[in-house]
Amino acid sequence: MNSNLMHLLEQQLGQTQALVLVNLMHIPARFSRCEIDKISRAELAQVLNMLLLHGVLQRVPSGQQYTQEITSRGERVMLDHGALRTVRWFDSGLLPAGEVAITRILRPLGYALNGVYPLEKLKMTGRSYAHLDDPENISQFFVSELHPERFSTAFQQAVSRVIGASIDPLTPTAITLLHELERDGYLQLAQALDLMPVLLACFARQHGAPTVADYELLLTESAEMAWIATEGNVFNHATDRVADVIAVSDAQKKLGRPIKEKVEISASGRVRQTAFKADLVERELIDADGRTILRKVPGSFYELISRDTIPDTNPARLDLGFDTSNAQGIFKMTANSTVVTSALA
Repeated sequence: MNSNLMHLLEQQLGQTQALVLVNLMHIPARFSRCEIDKISRAELAQVLNMLLLHGVLQRVPSGQQYTQEITSRGERVMLDHGALRTVRWFDSGLLPAGEVAITRILRPLGYALNGVYPLEKLKMTGRSYAHLDDPENISQFFVSELHPERFSTAFQQAVSRVIGASIDPLTPTAITLLHELERDGYLQLAQALDLMPVLLACFARQHGAPTVADYELLLTESAEMAWIATEGNVFNHATDRVADVIAVSDAQKKLGRPIKEKVEISASGRVRQTAFKADLVERELIDADGRTILRKVPGSFYELISRDTIPDTNPARLDLGFDTSNAQGIFKMTANSTVVTSALA
């Protein structure tokens, strides 16, 4: 195993959990060797993706169950992409507006824009980012931006109240290291160990608990913004690339699993996607009397995808694109109903 990857994984997870993750996931062949103590941008990207998948599995019992079944058969997860949501709103405290909060990290890691997808029904824009060094094997990022200016004035005001005091987890030291990584393509191991926990902190919620009134107002106009209010910039979903997503979906349905009824198929027919419904999680909200209550809301979910090669490409090239219709169908996985469960002392 690549010792650079293991150093970074063990720093965050400890040796036992790091080995579990390594045995769970397909590791691209390029990482079978490494330059000791010199961490490439591709290695950093790979570790970040592995840790973000680990985070999803901790929050998503249905995904955990599915991946345990995979490993019990001696198979591995091929992480195709992770998705997250942002808000392009300049009243966002210290956090840069929209996808800039994330792309300022992705570019130094070796990612480049691979596609733009208008999500008009959701009043959002999605963009995919593929890794320049190994686009078919290092997981992509699908980053969406919600556009509050397309909603009502009351909605916009609620957005400002929810995210207006956001913090920015990216420290001056981390910004410097990202600049050097973008310039040189690598960091020393000690620098990478300092940077990784800061990068992980960027994939979290950067604002406080929303009020019940604001959450419900946002929910009436956008389930996606309501989701951001409680979950922030965590991975909305992680996606396993499988050979035949239709067959896997049918098998999961027979097991009675909460998987999407319909497999989404792109206009080209080359990209096919489905997903498990988002698991419910308990999150804190603030009621009208200023008390903290717990409410069950949709959390993250686990997705499955199959990709075919693009015809007449030599050598054969996998279709790494996405489809607007597919994406909007998959987004519905977090549109579950919510219930107040208890008040906290």
